[in-house]
Amino acid sequence: MKILTIDDQLLILLSVEKRLLELGYEVKTADSGEKGIEIFNDFKPDLVLVDINMPGITGLDVVKHIRVDKKSDTPILVMSGNTDEKIIVDGFDLGINDYMKKPVSLDEMAARIKRIIGAPTVVKESTSSATTGEGGRMLQKHCVGVIIPCYNEEDRLSGPEFKSFAHKNLGYHLCFVNDGSTDKTLEVLHELRKGHESNISVYNCEKNGGKAEAVRQGILHMMQDEQLDYIGYLDADLSTDFRDFDDLVKTIEGSQFKIVSGSRISRMGANITKESARKIISMTINMIIQTILGMPFKDTQCGAKIMDREIASTMFNKKFITKWLFDVEIFMRMRKFYGKEEAKRIICEQPLKRWIHADGSKLSMKDSVKIVGQLARIAVSYR
Repeated sequence: MKILTIDDQLLILLSVEKRLLELGYEVKTADSGEKGIEIFNDFKPDLVLVDINMPGITGLDVVKHIRVDKKSDTPILVMSGNTDEKIIVDGFDLGINDYMKKPVSLDEMAARIKRIIGAPTVVKESTSSATTGEGGRMLQKHCVGVIIPCYNEEDRLSGPEFKSFAHKNLGYHLCFVNDGSTDKTLEVLHELRKGHESNISVYNCEKNGGKAEAVRQGILHMMQDEQLDYIGYLDADLSTDFRDFDDLVKTIEGSQFKIVSGSRISRMGANITKESARKIISMTINMIIQTILGMPFKDTQCGAKIMDREIASTMFNKKFITKWLFDVEIFMRMRKFYGKEEAKRIICEQPLKRWIHADGSKLSMKDSVKIVGQLARIAVSYR
């Protein structure tokens, strides 16, 4: 049985192709509506699996070609993050057989395909989700790039956690930025990437430039990948875990915010722990930051943020003046670029459900004192 799958986001397309091949289907893929139509005419598939939101020729245009131009009754299954009721109804009016809303699991996708056209005549061995490890893998609504800056992290990097997340959450691309590490971090990162080359990459900065420049270089690198809808960053020690980061992504997906920033401010039911002395220093620094910003954000320094491509391109095009306080600079740049009131409207500060201070922090108590001087530089530079 032959399946044509059409999606402009390669992270999704490759994952779907891999799973369908494992199930025993013959598969061809297209990363645009134009290519999809061309392949359909020659391939004559038994089922077409298509996304709706594609530039140029959309998924509905493909459906029209199949149903109206070709007068074909080939089963069509739409799999899309578009939840607009009118679009869905239009799809069924045109003659689609089913509509799956992302996020959706590969297991559900496979079950719906089997319901429509049946299982392959020749099923490959060991293709159940239990034997392939595909069970629970999710196709995301949007494609997300995540920058993880690393400096001398060989002893703290949790390879299994990163690999597990990359394996289960299709549509995420993890980009580790080695910030001129002097230990074996780069070797560890290359080892971590093995087996996940399609959605884990390593960007190497030969010289240490500080976290601000590492994140900036990583974001500029990931901006070249046009399939990414959102780009964010996360600390390598996973003090903010992936469950909370995924919640940040869900917030920006369902809102008009342009950036969603995690907040470690304690709240009832949250598992947030921190050394008492460090906590007092942080509270003092946060008060100074709020004064400089003139906006009511309580934890700009949290190392977990997600943003749309507009923010990534406009706020990271120039170097930051500090190595560690670039989060504050991002907010200051947004205030200067959009105006204070608009900046307050498009920035969301979302409390984390869990956050644990990890041992081995790169910032010493002496560095904390220097921060005050750096904040003064920011205040003057962005005045």
